[in-house]
Amino acid sequence: MGTMRISAKADYAIRVLLELAADTTRPTTCEAMAVRQDIPPRFLKAVVGDLRRAGLVRSQRGCDGGYWLARDANTITVRDAVVAVDGDLLSIRGEPRAGLSYHGTARSLTPFWADLEAQLDRMLDATTIAHLLTREGVTHDRPMASAAAPHQRR
Repeated sequence: MGTMRISAKADYAIRVLLELAADTTRPTTCEAMAVRQDIPPRFLKAVVGDLRRAGLVRSQRGCDGGYWLARDANTITVRDAVVAVDGDLLSIRGEPRAGLSYHGTARSLTPFWADLEAQLDRMLDATTIAHLLTREGVTHDRPMASAAAPHQRR
């Protein structure tokens, strides 16, 4: 059975935005993000370029240069990141969904793929970079909360 694939570029783009959202007090260099996220630097620069062209990050030149979020993390969605680097959210056999047509017994696939794309779109649009940062913090707290649970029962 196959799996749903998220491109490396989309994964890297989301991670770059999380890095920039984590510290908005100063610009962050590509080199620093590449090291912290273990992303190949040349690949990361291409992703950052796509994010900049999409208006999600901005750059600052000079000795103190680097990248900043261009908008508040509460207004940048996972969908924004994915579309910035990959374009269409869903492709079937490498084709954009909108360009596909089916015949005969397979006609029901057209609305099915449209519904799937709409649901995926809604989920990615409902999740902001700020939300992911908060969620990451909650994940780290869970082991401590479960470890404390037996003491609370006594």
